[in-house]
This record gives sequence, C-alpha cells and structure tokens, in this order.
Amino acid sequence: MYSCNDRPAREESETIAAFNSSDKASEEPIEPTTRLKLQLAYAGTDFHGWQLQDGARTVQGCLEKALAQLVGRPVRVHGAGRTDAGVHALGQVAHVQVPARRGNLPWQRALNALLPQDVCVVEVQIVPDSFHARFDANRKTYSYTLWTEPTYVLPQRKGYVWPVGRLDLEAMVQASKYLVGRRDWSAFQNRGTPVRSTVRTVFDVHPEIGGRPNETVWFFSADGFLKQMVRNMMGCLVTVGKGKLCADQVEAILRQGSRASAPATAPARGLCLERVEYRESAACPDPVPDG
Repeated sequence: MYSCNDRPAREESETIAAFNSSDKASEEPIEPTTRLKLQLAYAGTDFHGWQLQDGARTVQGCLEKALAQLVGRPVRVHGAGRTDAGVHALGQVAHVQVPARRGNLPWQRALNALLPQDVCVVEVQIVPDSFHARFDANRKTYSYTLWTEPTYVLPQRKGYVWPVGRLDLEAMVQASKYLVGRRDWSAFQNRGTPVRSTVRTVFDVHPEIGGRPNETVWFFSADGFLKQMVRNMMGCLVTVGKGKLCADQVEAILRQGSRASAPATAPARGLCLERVEYRESAACPDPVPDG
C-alpha cells in the first residue's frame, strides 16, 4: 500500500551523476547550507521505527544513509514524529541541511533512487533555516484502520489493519466525544520518552466507513501526541465497541490519569501518520525542481 514506484536504473544513474558533477565546484572553508523540508511515505512493517537505533533498520537511518551518499558526508535528519516499529506514514515530515550549491538539484528523484522500496520521498521544498519539522508543527493527524470481518483477513491487508470483528460503532462514537479537547492525557501515555507536560489539545476524533470493504478508519488530530497515545485511544474505543466498557467510563479513566486503569494498547500495524501541518509563518517553502 505504501510502496514506491519502481525506478528505472538508467534514470537513477543519470540523476546521481548530476549530484556527483557538482563536486567539481570549489569548496569554501565554511560551506553555506540550505535547509530542505522532506515529505516522506513509508511502510513501517520492516522498520524498527523512525528513530536511529544501533544495529536496527530505521527510517531515519535509511534516509541519512542515502543523503550521505549524495552529500559526501554524514548528515542529521530531524523528523516531525518518532513513529514506532510497525507504524506507517503517508505524510511524515523531516528537515535536513545540505550544501547550498546543491540546493536546486533534483533531490526527490536522487533520494528515491537510493532509498529502499518501502520508503520514498513524496516532496522536497527549500525552507528558511529557522524551520524545524518537529517544533514548528501545530497539528498532526493519524489514522487507525480496523478490520471488522470476523472470519478472515485479506493477506494483503494483514500488515495494515487490526482485526477486531464486529463492533458497536455508535457506542464508540459516543465514547470518542470524551477524547476531544485540551486536558491531561496521562491515562493514554505509555512509558518512554520523558515530556515536560502531558497536556495536549485533541481537535478531532472520528471514524470513516465506505472505503475498503470490512474496514473502519479512525482519524485522530491534535497539536501533538504522547507516546503511543493514539494507539491507547484506539484500544479504549475498541473495548467500548466490544461492550466491555461503557462510553461514560472513558471520562472516568481520563480523570484518574492512570495508565493502569485504561484498556490495552492497540497494535502498531493499524496506525499511519497521515499528515503534519504548520503555521504559515513557520515556513515559506519554495519547490525544488525535479527534472
């Protein structure tokens, strides 16, 4: 579902050659740089998440390896969200500093020629050096896909859905109303990355039906999410949908603020980072030509 198109070998070699030819330019003692904003899509099934880990295959690691081949030195990529192992993305955003003399080269095509087939660059833009993919984001949207057919799961969808069987969707929608607003979300935070505050504003939680047969897709939008917060929300809503928890009990769980009192975490495979949004003042991007 999230795989990239095949890349013709001749086209790849010609694109990379264009990068190599730019090395003929004389280098200054302190080389000026340009900041690029990258939009990425990836299938998270075979990745140990976004963030670099020693001895593990990660999205950040693959991207930095490809960039280093093009730039000729190590570079550090900063992502908007640190997706966990098995989590997918259609709209992950990252930024990176590259030599200014290479700023207008065909980055999208060159990177996609070097990246593995389960990750690709969707768009590249030049942004001000002040832009930060993570700290300038003011809204993130995730989707979570449930498989509701109780007797089978299509093999092609197993890595992208959570098989849960029949659910009481009306009860889930009622419970989801308690998951919108600004409040302390400690009850839906798993242990892990320390944060200054567990208060977040959730703008919207809603389901969509009518896409693929036997699938219900839930969307979650907020100014930010705690560690595994969306998966914990989804686990709670599914528990309501199975009749094991009343909708109004969700509010009580939130008031208690204890992870131990909340239902189990939904698996990673159904989760996808759909998009990351920014204030208009955060970046005034210029498109990078790709051809």
